[in-house]
Amino acid sequence: MAQDTILSTQGLTKEFKGFTAVSDVNLAVQRGTIHALIGPNGAGKTTCFNLLTKFLDVTRGAIQYNGRDITAMKPADIARLGLVRSFQISAVFPHLTVLENVRIALQRRRGDNFDFWRSEKVLHALDPDAAALVEAVGLSEFSDIPAVELSYGRKRALEIATTLALDPEMLLLDEPMAGMCHEDIDRTAQLIRRVSANRTILMVEHNLSVVERLSDRITVLARGKILAEGDYATVSKDPRVIEAYIGVGHG
Repeated sequence: MAQDTILSTQGLTKEFKGFTAVSDVNLAVQRGTIHALIGPNGAGKTTCFNLLTKFLDVTRGAIQYNGRDITAMKPADIARLGLVRSFQISAVFPHLTVLENVRIALQRRRGDNFDFWRSEKVLHALDPDAAALVEAVGLSEFSDIPAVELSYGRKRALEIATTLALDPEMLLLDEPMAGMCHEDIDRTAQLIRRVSANRTILMVEHNLSVVERLSDRITVLARGKILAEGDYATVSKDPRVIEAYIGVGHG
């Protein structure tokens, strides 16, 4: 069966005043997979992610999503196409409850940015959908708790719920395990596995045990270029990958 590519790049390049952060990257993410983008610090992972989500302009090359050229599109426009990013730093309203945070995200999906001013009856009509998303990320018992009172890992779960409220076909996760304790890492890994059931995920992640556990395919970047690709068993044994990690370090 032919592979179904949902997101791809051709010759993706980003230069900053003579410094090439990403160089001639040809990436292909298959629909319905969890694809990890890894590499030592300075490899160009975050820059690549910012190019894919249009938070940086491309110097050269092209990006296609679902067969459509999105190279020149704006972040909000590609989000409306179903390509949605969850940020490395948790982005929720700290003094609103878990349910209220998700409800605001649902309002954004409808395009009703000023629903704050509508009647409570109109707002609460979204509660069942919001509650379903809260349950999907395992936060039902915290539904009425202000986000500021959640643990770091549960804040990230809430952020994923607000991202899912936008109904993405493809979800881009920027270091979802950053700063988490072991218990939160396990919980979040299980969550990512659950939400991947009917969508595609591309994630930048430093925790290689998580990458091994979750990823169907891995792209390794080093010095802005693709160094290796394949499943975890393949790339973890690649001498070039081993040298890149040991030689550059993780500082």
